[in-house]
Amino acid sequence: MKHLFFYTVYLFFATTSFSQKDSVQFILIDTLAAPGSDFYLACNKNNWNPADENYKFKNAEDGNRFLICYFDKGTSLQFKFTRGSWQTVECDADGKDLDNRTLKTDTSKFVIYFIDGWKDKFSPFVKQHTASPHVKILDTAFYMPQLNRRRRIWIYLPEQYVASKKTYPVMYMHDGQNVFDEFTSGFGEWGVDECLDTLIAKGKPPCIVVGIDNGPQRFNEYNPYDNERFGNGEGDLYVDFIVHTLKPYIDKHYRTIPLKENTIIAGSSMGGLISYYAMLKYPAVFGKAGVFSPAFWTAPEIKNLTDSLAKKLNGKLFFYMGGQEGGSYVQDMKDVMEKAGTVSSAMIYAVIDPGASHNEQAWRKWFAEFYNWIMADGYNNVIKLDKEN
Repeated sequence: MKHLFFYTVYLFFATTSFSQKDSVQFILIDTLAAPGSDFYLACNKNNWNPADENYKFKNAEDGNRFLICYFDKGTSLQFKFTRGSWQTVECDADGKDLDNRTLKTDTSKFVIYFIDGWKDKFSPFVKQHTASPHVKILDTAFYMPQLNRRRRIWIYLPEQYVASKKTYPVMYMHDGQNVFDEFTSGFGEWGVDECLDTLIAKGKPPCIVVGIDNGPQRFNEYNPYDNERFGNGEGDLYVDFIVHTLKPYIDKHYRTIPLKENTIIAGSSMGGLISYYAMLKYPAVFGKAGVFSPAFWTAPEIKNLTDSLAKKLNGKLFFYMGGQEGGSYVQDMKDVMEKAGTVSSAMIYAVIDPGASHNEQAWRKWFAEFYNWIMADGYNNVIKLDKEN
């Protein structure tokens, strides 16, 4: 009865506030974390911040935690619970990663969630190294002079690289922790190495892939603009690092084809934003880009920049968005894509997957489609494709 009384009292509170919005009261029941732990809601409405003070749970009298949130009406919410970081995110009872939880808001909701496990409570050996033998760590602390930081860099070399004297295209990817290896990934890996191993074995053109780890300043490094919420944009410096430091190093030490037609950049979310920006800023360096689930909402200025700079684009742009990521995110991508298609002569391939969410599983699903298309012939043909699956 104590639980029932507490829930009823707080449910009444939730339904009588902010009537112009949908309210959700989350009750979190956890017997696994140490006493005194803080709990947070990380979701698609706070840019998946695992320690957002505005989404921090409060203590209830019965020992459980509660959080009352207000969202625009009819919000499609995706979320996970954390204890303040992605190293302490919830998981299943065996320590395995969970899919995003989902919830459709409707006036007021009262929902109870049970935590089966926390990631940091399990041995790290629950996660296995899955990187292909063709993936190596180039450097654990590669210096980024433009940012005065160091970062781990990964490299994938096609199987035939060592035995041949051929030169290869190069793809630069952000969030390197999540590109090749389940062990280092926060939410699951893209499986780029396994995908390319399979495609190349079937006769598709091979490619070198360079993965650049993200760091604590990810939201700044991947945004060319200042953001009131996340701080100063460092995207110009980050892209300059790739163009003026990392790419010259890769071209010098590996057999690459350095021309723009064979230089690709790709990433998701904030990584999608900075990949598109890199194409705009350096159209003579990058000829192809994979813009997965771009976080254009963090950089509304990108639309005006497209108007002024996209006329220089004549490469290939692959845009992807999951239909469950939110209508405004889909529309933001469409707005930018349509501007680029109108102003430039670039080839544009757009995918909107109605049932897909904002996660590595979705990007992994569409990576092969992206790769097959950008590596196909017809670089200079102007073709606009809009594929909804």
